[in-house]
Amino acid sequence: MNPELAHAAPPAPPDAVPPIIQPRSERWRTVAVLTLGFAVLAGAAVMFLFNPTDGGFYPRCALHTLTGLHCPGCGGLRATHQLLHGNVAEAFRLNPLWVIVAPFVVWLLLREAARTFLGRALPPRRVSVWWIWMLAVAVVLFGILRNLPAFRWLAPS
Repeated sequence: MNPELAHAAPPAPPDAVPPIIQPRSERWRTVAVLTLGFAVLAGAAVMFLFNPTDGGFYPRCALHTLTGLHCPGCGGLRATHQLLHGNVAEAFRLNPLWVIVAPFVVWLLLREAARTFLGRALPPRRVSVWWIWMLAVAVVLFGILRNLPAFRWLAPS
C-alpha cells in the first residue's frame, strides 16, 4: 500500500463544495449587496438634494455633446430627480423609457437583497434571457426614435 494514500482523506462526492469556499462566497455576496445598496441610497440622496437641471457636478452626455443626438439615457438624471420628488409626468417627459424601466430595476435590487438577507428569492426566481433581449431592442429602438423629427416628443426638453 502506498504510504501517501494511507493518510489521504476519502474522496468527496462530485457535487460537494469545499467548506472554505462556501462561507467566503456567502460573505462576498453579503458585502457586495451591502455595498451596492449603500451606493444606490447615497446616489438617490444626491439625486434628491441636487437638481441636475442646475448643472453642477453631474456629467454631461458625451454623445449629445459631440453629435447633438440624444442617447437612450439622455434626461435620465433629471428624470430620476423628478421621480424622487414624485413628479412622474415631468420624469416621463424627460425620459419615458427610464420611467418605465426604473421600477423593475428597483424590484431586482430588492429581490437580490431579500435573497441575500432572508435566504429566499422573491418571484420571479430567474429573469428570462428573452426579457433581456427585449430590453436591449427597446433601448436601441428608443435611442433611434427619439432622434427622428416625428418622435421629438421622446427627446428630453
